[in-house]
This record gives sequence, structure tokens and C-alpha cells, in this order.
Amino acid sequence: MTPFTSPNTSPAPRTIATAVLVWAAISALGALQTYSDNLRVGVDSHYPALLVTWFIEYAVPLIVLSAGLSLVLARWPALIARPRNVFALFVGLVLVFQPAQWTYMAWLRGYLHIASLEDARLLLMKMLLVGWFSTTGTFAAILAIHYWRQARERELAWQRSQNDMLNLRLALEQQRMLALRAQFEPHFLFNALNAISALVRDGDRSLALGGIGRLSDLLRYALSASVRNTVTVAAELQFVRDYLDLQRLRYGERLQVQIDGDGRLLHEVACPPLLLQPLIENALRHDLDCREGPSDIRLGFAQEGEVLAIRVDNPVSAQASPNPGAGLGLANTRERLKLMHPTASLSTSQQDGRFVAEVRLPLEQE
Repeated sequence: MTPFTSPNTSPAPRTIATAVLVWAAISALGALQTYSDNLRVGVDSHYPALLVTWFIEYAVPLIVLSAGLSLVLARWPALIARPRNVFALFVGLVLVFQPAQWTYMAWLRGYLHIASLEDARLLLMKMLLVGWFSTTGTFAAILAIHYWRQARERELAWQRSQNDMLNLRLALEQQRMLALRAQFEPHFLFNALNAISALVRDGDRSLALGGIGRLSDLLRYALSASVRNTVTVAAELQFVRDYLDLQRLRYGERLQVQIDGDGRLLHEVACPPLLLQPLIENALRHDLDCREGPSDIRLGFAQEGEVLAIRVDNPVSAQASPNPGAGLGLANTRERLKLMHPTASLSTSQQDGRFVAEVRLPLEQE
């Protein structure tokens, strides 16, 4: 491809068609003005003949100029990439097109019968008064249309690139979400199966069968929720209650969870699927699995301005990990909250001998 070649080498038919219509309209107005002037001075004339004369003498050369410029600029847009190129093109137009237009008009009017130098001088003086404004105006108009078209194409290309970038980012975020879910769901399944396997090892087949039934219900919800980006907090709370019922088969009466703030608001707030279960699972791991006696796990919901705060806390045992918030479930939950909404968050801390995980969800999500 040469330096002056554009990928879009097709003609500009709309520009040419517009030039034909514009100059036809100008010819109609010019013929009408000539016809009116002739009537005022008493000269007999016919408007159709004047219209044809105007169109042939004035419009045809300028239509040819418009078509030629449109084709040239579509083929070699770099010709006007710099101001000096525009000036050189205009000078070439003056040196080539203007004399050709003068000769064409002189031929139509019968001025080419030159018998002396004086006849040539008079012809030149007549032609110098013809066509300058219309030629310059046509050049400027075609140039403006070409610049406008280039700017429009750049804007459309920029918009397409932005759309492609947004679509790519969305696809990457979706793949990231799927990867997080793929990590999380086997993790949940592994822990649920552990609860059932403990019952099997203890030889309690009836409870194990009940656990399998509860696990089926949990998996049904997990599969249904996994194809959605968000669910309600109320649905997640019900899932947690079912999950606790399954774990209670393993822990018995030791498993005690206090739930506060369960109200209608939870049915109106959206959250990522399987949000609460890893928080409860983390509390179980660092409470019941680290000490004897009943658990002391609290799950609370509270509205704080435009935010729903969800708090899960449990006692910190001496046998607990020094960084309880570093588990896979909590890490994935934090990432999924960020993907759902930029202001949604999960924070963990230790307060008064208790490990606290707090989720903050915006009440009005974009």
C-alpha cells in the first residue's frame, strides 16, 4: 500500500449526488433570476432554455469538479493531510481546472473564433471574471465534507473500540466470576460431604440419609443460583438455615447460631449467590472445630443509612489460625462482592476476643 492509499478506495457517491442536486438547484435559481431580469428589460426568453443553458455552462463543470475531487480524496486522503498539501492542491486546481472551464464556456458561447491578439485579450478578460467564486466554493465544500467524514469515521472507530473494550472487559469479568464460582462450589460441596461422612463413620445411617436429602436441596439451590449474577439476601439466609440444618446433623446441639435483624428489607437487597455460607462455614471452623462445648456464632443484619451491614462473629480460640480471614471462601467472597458493585465490601477483624466478618451492601445498586 502506497503512503497515499486509503483502505477505503470506493467513490463517494453520496457526495457526487449531493453536488448534482445542489448545482441543479443553483441553476434553477440562476435561470429564474436571468428570466426575471430579461422580463424587466423587455427581452423575450424561455425559462426551460435558460435552465438548460445554466446547467450546461455552470453546473456541469462544477459537478465534474465535485466528482473528481471526491474520487481523488477518497483514493488518496493524505493529499490534504497537511496545510501545504491543501494549498498545492488548490494551486493545481487553479492552473488546470480553471482554464479548462474557461475554454469549455468559451466554446459553448462561440468565443473561440479568435482572429487577432486583441480578440484573445478580450476573451481572457471575459473569462477571468467567470467561475472564481464557484470554483473556490466547490473546492472548500468538498474539502469540508471530506474532513467531516474523516472526523465521523474516527469517532465511530473510537466508539467501536470503546465498545469492544467494554465487551472484552465484561467477558473477562464474567470469566473471572465463573472461575471464582468454580473454586467456591467444590469447596462448599467438600465441606458438606465431610459432614455426611462423619455421620457415616459414626454408623448413624438414618441421619446420614437425612443429610444426603438436605445436601440435595442445598445443591439444587446452588445450581440454580450459580447461573444468576445476584439473588436476594433473604434467599441466601434461607440457604444458610438449610446449611446449618445439615451441619447440625454432625455437630448436634453444639451448633448454636443467633440470627438478628431478619426482616422484609432482606427481600429487597441483592447480593452475589452463595454469599453468607462461606462466612458461616468460616465461623464454624474457627469455633466448634477449635474447642469443646456449644458454639457462640452470631449473624446480624442492620441498615446503616444507604447500606445493609451483615455481621458474622464468633469467639477466637487459642488454636485458631493467626489470620482467620485468609481462607479460600472468604477470599472468593471478597472478590465476588467487588465484581458485583464497587462499593460492596467484606472486611474482617478481631474485636474483644471475637473474629468479626462484615459485609456491606449498597441498598440501591447500579
